[in-house]
Amino acid sequence: MAQGTVQVTHTGTSRWRRRTGEYASLAAALEAAGDGDILTVAAGTYRENLVVQRAVTLRGPDGSAGSVRIAPSDGVPLTVRASAIVQDVHVEGQDSSAPALLVEDGAPELTDIRVVTRSAAGIEVRGGARPTVRRCTVDNPGGIGIAVLDGGGGVFEECEIVAAGQSGVAVRGGGHPRLERCRVHHASGAGLSVTGEHTGLEAIGCEVYEIKGTGVQVTGRASAHLTDCDVHRTTSDGVTLDTDAVLTLADCRIHDIPENAIDLRSRSVLTLTRSTVCRFGRNGLSVWDPGTRVDANQCEIHDSTGDYPAVWVSDGATAVLESCRVRDVPDALFVLDRGSRADVVDSDLSQVRNTAVSVSDGATAQLDDCRIREAATGAWFRDHGSGGTLANCTIDAVQTGVIVTKGADPTIERCTVTSPAEAGFYVSAGGRGGFHGCRVSGSGGYGFHVIDGCRTTLKKCRTERCARGGFEFSEEGPLVEDCVSDESGGGPRTPAAPQEVPAVQTAAQTAGLLGSVPAQQPPPAAAPEPPAARPAKEVLGELDALVGLDSVKREVRALTDMIEVGRRRQLAGLKAASVRRHLVFTGSPGTGKTTVARLYGEILASLGVLESGHLVEVSRVDLVGEHIGSTAIRTQEAFDRARGGVLFIDEAYALSPEDSGRDFGREAIDTLVKLMEDHREAVVVIVAGYTAEMRRFLSVNPGVASRFSRTITFSDYVPEELLRIVEQQAEEHEYRLGAGAGEALLKYFTALPKGPAFGNGRTARQTFEAMVERHAGRVAQLPEPSTDDLTLLYPEDLPELV
Repeated sequence: MAQGTVQVTHTGTSRWRRRTGEYASLAAALEAAGDGDILTVAAGTYRENLVVQRAVTLRGPDGSAGSVRIAPSDGVPLTVRASAIVQDVHVEGQDSSAPALLVEDGAPELTDIRVVTRSAAGIEVRGGARPTVRRCTVDNPGGIGIAVLDGGGGVFEECEIVAAGQSGVAVRGGGHPRLERCRVHHASGAGLSVTGEHTGLEAIGCEVYEIKGTGVQVTGRASAHLTDCDVHRTTSDGVTLDTDAVLTLADCRIHDIPENAIDLRSRSVLTLTRSTVCRFGRNGLSVWDPGTRVDANQCEIHDSTGDYPAVWVSDGATAVLESCRVRDVPDALFVLDRGSRADVVDSDLSQVRNTAVSVSDGATAQLDDCRIREAATGAWFRDHGSGGTLANCTIDAVQTGVIVTKGADPTIERCTVTSPAEAGFYVSAGGRGGFHGCRVSGSGGYGFHVIDGCRTTLKKCRTERCARGGFEFSEEGPLVEDCVSDESGGGPRTPAAPQEVPAVQTAAQTAGLLGSVPAQQPPPAAAPEPPAARPAKEVLGELDALVGLDSVKREVRALTDMIEVGRRRQLAGLKAASVRRHLVFTGSPGTGKTTVARLYGEILASLGVLESGHLVEVSRVDLVGEHIGSTAIRTQEAFDRARGGVLFIDEAYALSPEDSGRDFGREAIDTLVKLMEDHREAVVVIVAGYTAEMRRFLSVNPGVASRFSRTITFSDYVPEELLRIVEQQAEEHEYRLGAGAGEALLKYFTALPKGPAFGNGRTARQTFEAMVERHAGRVAQLPEPSTDDLTLLYPEDLPELV
């Protein structure tokens, strides 16, 4: 179609201006037009680069929508720099370095415009421009759909991005657009991308789908607010937040996502209200790093399609769930790593195939007034340093209500476990915990089962109708006060009235039942002497037994030899070389840094260098206070707890963040350096963290660096070493690898992504746990499983690689 004419209706107040003129080109018409004039463009193709600099109306002919094409061979087809009205035109661009429609100033109204282009951006808004864009369509497989940059803003109503070679909507450089009832699909970058400080986006009633990448991405201190929006059918995560990003999702739906539905890290903050997350391949909520936080209220997370926990909180992050529902998932909530915390209030966790709540690696979980139903395990506090509180919770129709193992120390208050297939509460392998006012009824096993001499405390607990007995303890069992049982596994029975007994009692061993009155505690004995330090040779043997870590073992042995020879020279009256015992451990998580630190402390104790050699593990959250002076007190307290042993500071680089400003971490460093100097013989300090971050930490804190003798690097485990860890786990738990399982594990660990989230030894242990759970699901279907059935793990028990 050839170029047509342009009719200009002049609308000025003078008679001379109230006239109509025709022009052969759009450029000529725009030059002649003044503010308020109407330019009616005849159907045709105009190969001009147009610049609208006055408040005119530019439109196509009535009844011929899309018949006007603005399609120059290069450059920007249409630039708007005034509060003009542009409607019913078709814009085509060919320049990959320029946008097709550029809005640079004013508050123009752009209506029913179709942009078909292969440009850098379909529509670009920048500077002080604040357009209102209605019912516009962008098809730009060569670049960004809509870009709002450099302080630009505006409102986009009922617009559609039908294709984008990069992000569907990209906002950066302080842009602040508002999207209403827009659709963004078939983009090859993020659907919505918001990046940079002072940058923001508001979206209402929008839909983001069919995205080759992430649905919504907010990074670099940007913020966004989405209300009544849908994000679905992406190839990567549904929503990601990174580096101090802030996002609010209200009444939104995130679904049909192959990876994490929502992933946030690096001090990002998410507020999630009345929203639904479902049909996701990895985590529904994945929350990482100190300072990262999610607050979810009245939300639903359900129907996982993968083998991962619905909510994952790790590396010092925080999650708060209030009045939420999590259902039909492999695991509901996993909280792991020191400093990580989850607070769950008035929420329902149901139809959980494995564990509803898992707390490990020093993390903390607090559940208040929650309901857990239909899970294999209600709550599992797994290891030393892990704890928290369960208060006023009900746990129903599970295999086991609460498990406490390996030194974990939670507080369980006023909780009820109903109809567990096995124990209501199970404590083993050095687990501790306090159970106050708890009740178990209708158990298929014991009500409270405490073994391995675990020093648990039970107060005012009660059991009813437990098939194997109300309470079962080992000889050196828990401390018990005012606990009662109906002593009946077959049916209800009124429990005997408690008798007057000392306030604290220790339970005697029973044949499976505890009567209403536990045995009285004998007169208190003197406090036992601390166990003697193990010989250095024995501890070094344990070090050598660790999988991999060859260079680490050599470093520790060399240091141990130096200290031992120095000690012997002193005994012989000779001068001993000064050996700085403080160390820097660098490497990825899960590579054994904490374990080696514990063994190093034992070795020094066996050599007489340290009094006890015990390990005190801390991180930034334990040392840094919230006001001036509190940090020094916290650091002093941590140092005092470590006297005679090892103070292990994990993620020490967090004490000196790159953007520290008035951060109190500096106070912790200064206090620590002084204490190390004043009490150099009392405590050994080990600082640990990622290699690059620790190198930066030491370079900017020379006073710290000068006090450490050497840096020991912990390399990532190779697949063969990960296999050996699984084999050790299997042997420890009385499992064996069946035919082909070893080869399958090697292939699995080789193919496993080794990104920042890779957990090394932790990944190997989690893989073993996943195999055990899948094995249980397989063997449970056999009518009479043999010993081999119960112990052999096969390739089909491996979790799927996603």
